[in-house]
Amino acid sequence: MKCKITRNAAKQLQEVLAQEEDKELKLRVYITHKHGNHAHYGLALDKPTEDDVVVTTDKEIDVILKKDEDLLDGVVIDYLYLPEEGYVITNPSKGNTGDH
Repeated sequence: MKCKITRNAAKQLQEVLAQEEDKELKLRVYITHKHGNHAHYGLALDKPTEDDVVVTTDKEIDVILKKDEDLLDGVVIDYLYLPEEGYVITNPSKGNTGDH
C-alpha cells in the first residue's frame, strides 16, 4: 500500500507527533464515509492492529492503513492554508481528487 504526505502536511504532522507523549502512536488514515467509487477520509493518532499495515513515507512519518481497504491505497495527505486552513486527504489513484 502507498501513502504520500506533502511537505506542508509533514511539517504540521511532525509538530503534532513531537508533542504527543505516547511515542508508540502513529498517524492513522481512515475512511469516514464511502459511496460509489470514492471515499472521504479522516486522521487520528492510533496504534496498529493485526488488521493494519504501517507505511513509512518519504517524509519519515509512519502511517497506519487498514489492510484490504482498496480506497486507502494511494492516499495523499496535504495541508492547505487557503481558502481554509486544514488537512485535505484525497486518493488521486482512485479518481478522488477532492470533496464534491
